[in-house]
Amino acid sequence: MNSSTSWSPPACYYAPTHTPEEMAAHWDEFYANTNRDIWADDMRQSFDASHEARFGEAGEFPDYNKTLQGEGMFWTRVINREHPDHQGQMACAARTFWVDFTEAPEPGPGVVDSTLLAELAWERTRVPDTEVSLNPADVPQKVNLPTWIWLDNAAFEPVSIRAELDGYGLWAETTATPARLTLDPGTADATTHPTSGTCEATDGTIGTAWTPGAGGSPPCGITYTRATTDRSAYPLSAALTWEVTWSDSLGGSGTLPDGEFSTTLDIPVEEVQTIVR
Repeated sequence: MNSSTSWSPPACYYAPTHTPEEMAAHWDEFYANTNRDIWADDMRQSFDASHEARFGEAGEFPDYNKTLQGEGMFWTRVINREHPDHQGQMACAARTFWVDFTEAPEPGPGVVDSTLLAELAWERTRVPDTEVSLNPADVPQKVNLPTWIWLDNAAFEPVSIRAELDGYGLWAETTATPARLTLDPGTADATTHPTSGTCEATDGTIGTAWTPGAGGSPPCGITYTRATTDRSAYPLSAALTWEVTWSDSLGGSGTLPDGEFSTTLDIPVEEVQTIVR
């Protein structure tokens, strides 16, 4: 989703990444596949002493907390390798801590909470492409004949995405709802309906489908006042804004930056000559 407000997922954060068995397997693989003989003696000794102090029988997490399998997870740094801020990717210090499933992690910079989950869900939200319906449906449009524009309601229903921490019961859900359609006719020789060019959602719909016999100005549309005699078409832009809200497992709620998707249609316009007898 493209946001009208600058936001991107964090370059790094802390999240549950390993069960006790997975952490033990991780270090078994490390020792099995790392040629530590090329390390300096003091470096190897310091590394082994640090590992023993953390995961040894008398360490901070004895035998990788295997006796607590199913009761919690190890939290470690997660680096967002796709983030453009390469320096920011390393802003979170390498650290490992344990959090029981019955507890919440201690708040701190980069530690996943419901707000960050909501932002991560927002970043992963995908909505339908913006496709508008026109009447007259057949191009070219006609000079001074209003073009009715509307959205297919079935294709633009609210979209919800949930991000959660397995085992912790902590989740946040975002809901993106179509809010307004902004029209740019692609020429100064046109009038938008309404004059602002922004068609607000009303009762879950944006614009009104044309029906036989409908006259006057459409609630959402464009009236072109000059034919495209010197060019093939006008570039009609229709930008759909989605408003995003979130709620979480703790009863919290809030809003996130709007998302915006646009489409451009080539609209030829012709002038119709009539003969009055």
